[in-house]
Amino acid sequence: MTLIQARQVSKRYGPTQAVRDVDLSMTAGEVVAVTGPSGSGKSTLLLCLSGIVRPDEGEVWFAGIRLDDRSESARSRLRRTEIGVLLQHGQLVPELTAVENVAFPLLLNGSRGTQAKKSGMEWLERFGVAAEAGKRPGELSGGEQQRVALARAMVTHPRLLFADEPTGSLDSVAGEAVLGAMMAAARDHGMAVLLITHDATVAAYAGREVHLRDGRVLQGAAA
Repeated sequence: MTLIQARQVSKRYGPTQAVRDVDLSMTAGEVVAVTGPSGSGKSTLLLCLSGIVRPDEGEVWFAGIRLDDRSESARSRLRRTEIGVLLQHGQLVPELTAVENVAFPLLLNGSRGTQAKKSGMEWLERFGVAAEAGKRPGELSGGEQQRVALARAMVTHPRLLFADEPTGSLDSVAGEAVLGAMMAAARDHGMAVLLITHDATVAAYAGREVHLRDGRVLQGAAA
């Protein structure tokens, strides 16, 4: 079953054509790596596919719903329930503690505070940062912030997780530990994962690789 599909997606920022006529599809539970050099359009493609920005041309479909046609509030609601997003620099709320950051999507979805924090603690423990639950982002290392952000992206058990350079702020040992935990969690919950990376070690965790260059998918790399 196709979970997400991009059809001829293009996105421009001023004179720069970031993404050009991209076709891409993923099935439920699949792990796909989007690779390519810096500036190839990887992160822009993630923003379009996750509904954070609308493409200038083309269509994005998620679970039979045309995502790019939906309102900002409807797209945001999907990101709180069925689509998890881990951006490159985490984007944690600085005023909240680690566990409050992780619990935040659940609270927005109507969960009770005690249950939301309990779930938040479980995910912090899974990613090895439960001891930092009471700290705010400014008190955490870059690697700890990334682990907290990953826990927040997965706490709602989304059907699809987008991860933009998920190990960018981690050393190789910590990076492999986080990737292993992320993939195990994805398998446990039948979650599809789209990895945005320039790192061959990260891409090796995927079952399929799609390579971008100058905003285009290289011929033969898409499915």
